Amino acid sequence: MRKSTLILPAIAVLIALAMSSFFIVDEREKALVLQFGEVIDTKTEPGLAFKIPFIQEVVKYDDRILPLDTQPLEVTPADDRRLVVDAFARWRIADPKRFRRAVGAGGIDTAMPRLERILNAELREVLGSVDSGAVLSSDRVALMTRIRDQARTQAETLGVEILDVRIKRADLPEQNLEATFERMRAEREREAADEIARGNEAAQRVRAQADRTVVETVSEAQKNSEIVRGEADAKRNAIFAQAFGRDKEFFAFYRSLNAYERSLKGSNSTLVMSPDSEFFDYFKTVQPE
Repeated sequence: MRKSTLILPAIAVLIALAMSSFFIVDEREKALVLQFGEVIDTKTEPGLAFKIPFIQEVVKYDDRILPLDTQPLEVTPADDRRLVVDAFARWRIADPKRFRRAVGAGGIDTAMPRLERILNAELREVLGSVDSGAVLSSDRVALMTRIRDQARTQAETLGVEILDVRIKRADLPEQNLEATFERMRAEREREAADEIARGNEAAQRVRAQADRTVVETVSEAQKNSEIVRGEADAKRNAIFAQAFGRDKEFFAFYRSLNAYERSLKGSNSTLVMSPDSEFFDYFKTVQPE
């Protein structure tokens, strides 16, 4: 009975020791085996691994690609036009042993601020060497590659590989936006005023051409009408002359009647002249029936 009571606890202790001697490395992880705080082994392949219980411990790190979103950073490009840049990076732990020595027990939480400082320093250096136009244009792709390569070199001391760096946003500081908008508004208003002035000038030219055309057309019409009227008067006078040549007495009579008609128009016409005036010759010759 005593033997059985001793064997069972011993078996339990052995099982516990055996269970604490093995650990599993997931395919998404890398593991370090530490002995009294020193790294003695690195496990990068997934599967079952062994450690000495109570003497050695295991520290695991995520082997996947990790994100790093930086806080908005104010940079000053070469043309002194300040920009607020918001960037992010993708990174992974390339050397877990060096990573452990660089960041200690803090792990990823300690590495993130240090990576952000490296990334911010490279953002300031690279973007500060070019004009703001390059940051806001398609040249930004080449700038991001430069930032990635330079930050990757700095991050190697942490056992980290920076895979990609992207600029999400590059805007003017809030205090400069209103002034920039005012300049843009003034520029647009100036362009609008120029367009209006050019439109008014074109309209004046069109109106002047139209007025000239009207004057020329009216003048031409008046000239033609005067010619036609002159020709008609000439024909009329020729007819009158021909009629006068045939019967001078009838022509004189016709002219007198026209003179009477023009002089006695209206209901209250008055003529003051001598009774023996030649104007009334045909009145005098008219015999009452």
